[in-house]
Amino acid sequence: MSCDLFPFAGFVVTNLPMEPDWVIHFYNQRGTVEQHIKEGKYAINWTRLSCKRFRDNEVRLQLHVLAYNLGSFLGRAILPEETADWSLTSIQSRLIMIGARGVRHARKITFQLAEVAVSGSVFGQILAAIRTLKPTPRPA
Repeated sequence: MSCDLFPFAGFVVTNLPMEPDWVIHFYNQRGTVEQHIKEGKYAINWTRLSCKRFRDNEVRLQLHVLAYNLGSFLGRAILPEETADWSLTSIQSRLIMIGARGVRHARKITFQLAEVAVSGSVFGQILAAIRTLKPTPRPA
């Protein structure tokens, strides 16, 4: 059986004095944010703040958020169409945490990656997309 045969019926009980369409939109956005938080929690481990000093934990959390933003940027901005359904965990395991072997030649160093996680053509597309990125100047 297909899920299309069954209509989706949801109920929201709230005391917000807003229009029903606005309330549904608000709660849908909240659910999306909670999914981002859950993804950051499991992919980046940003809830693991085990340092003794508060300042150290603050810096560690900022690094986790930076890593999350980098992964999110990779997923939204430059990855090819074949990777459109990848989650942050998939990006991390298939692109960032890949084993590679560096081979030194006379004039260059070549990184040899296993094609288990991502094919050579897709990886080439990702590198080409990264090369096209230009830094934006900071406002004065």
